[in-house]
Order: sequence, then structure tokens, then C-alpha cells
Amino acid sequence: MPIISTEDNYLTVLNLFTTDTPAHQDQLLTEMGKIVDAAAYEGWISSTVHAGQDSPGTANLIQWRSGEDLQKRYSGEEFKHRTLPVFREITTAIRLLQNEIVFTQTHPSLEGRIEVSPERDDYTAIEVYRVGEENQADLIKLLGEGQSWLVEVPGYRSHCVFKGLRAMFVEGAFAVVYSQWDSKDSYDAFRDLPHARKSEARRANDERIAELSVERDANTYRVVHTRAAGQ
Repeated sequence: MPIISTEDNYLTVLNLFTTDTPAHQDQLLTEMGKIVDAAAYEGWISSTVHAGQDSPGTANLIQWRSGEDLQKRYSGEEFKHRTLPVFREITTAIRLLQNEIVFTQTHPSLEGRIEVSPERDDYTAIEVYRVGEENQADLIKLLGEGQSWLVEVPGYRSHCVFKGLRAMFVEGAFAVVYSQWDSKDSYDAFRDLPHARKSEARRANDERIAELSVERDANTYRVVHTRAAGQ
């Protein structure tokens, strides 16, 4: 199963697709599964497909050896003339985000290891923050080191912070948070806690994040399929 680690130096691509109905989500999952199962691209490491929970959509977390390898994929005729057109027919929005993993944190019980697999029962949240380029580094610190208190939150398992490098269909600088929880109830309780009931550390952190962010959007997911090179 794929591991998310700052030591691997992979390029991590998050392909996020939104759609309007559960039926279209099922179509997306089918098409993504076909691509993952047939993947044999130079420099491709792994792909992990996620099914949207709060809103219809999908996410594919893909690890590549380098940006050069990914660009060969994007430049290919199959990607330009089949893959993108198929997805455009069944989505309402597409974001192809290229990222560098810059921070990871886990609950002590996980001993620092972040695994991504349908064999686990993680309830996953993916948050995308658009930010001014001059504020990207500060925002990343707030989303990573600034949230050390998360280990005390019931149901928290892990979170990773990605620095956005470049993207298709997204303008400007961005950062991404990928977090794992033990259940929907735990995540919803954390997300929906009234501001006045938050700890002082969380209130200060949340307020500063809101000040620096241009825009934030999120969805929750379950991992449904994964495959790595050589499998």
C-alpha cells in the first residue's frame, strides 16, 4: 500500500474531480479504475482512488518519480484526446494539482507511518487552500506545525500538508491538507465545533489561517482502490 512520507521525494499529484450526481461519481470511479489498473507509465509509482462522501466527486492521489515523468503523461495523445474529454463529460470541475509533501503528523499510535489503502477504514478529508504566493510558506506552517494539538482530538489519525507547485485548472499558489480520521462522526465533530468552544491554540490558528487564505474548499472521501508499479 502507498505510504505518504517526506523522505520519499516523490511528486504527489492530487487529481480532484467534482460532479453532480452519485451516478456520475460511479462513472468517474469506473473510468479512474480502468486507468489505474492499466497504468504502466515511466516514473509512475502508485495511484489511490477515493470516492466522495459529503459531495459527489473523486480524488486520485498519484505518486510520481518526477515532474518530467508526469509531463510525458500529460503530453501524450491518450491523455489529451481520450482521458480529459471523458472526464469533462461527467464532471462539473477538474483540478490537477502537483505537490511536494512538506509535513506529516500522526497520532502516537501510528508511530509516524501514514498508509493509504482501501484495506484501512480511514475517513479522509482533503482541503485545498488558495493563497497569495507571498503567504504560502506561512500558511503551510499554520496547517502543519501549527496544528500539533490535533493529536489530542478524538478520532484524529494523521494529516499531511502539501505545498502546491503547479496545477492545471487552478490559478495561483495553493496548499493541500490530507487528513485521516477514524469515522465520519469524529471528523464532523471536529469540523463543526463552535468557534467559542475551541481551545485557545485552535482559535488562534484558525483565525490566522482564515486571514491568509484566499479561498478554501474541502470534501471527504473513502479510499476504494489502489495499485502500485509492479503489481
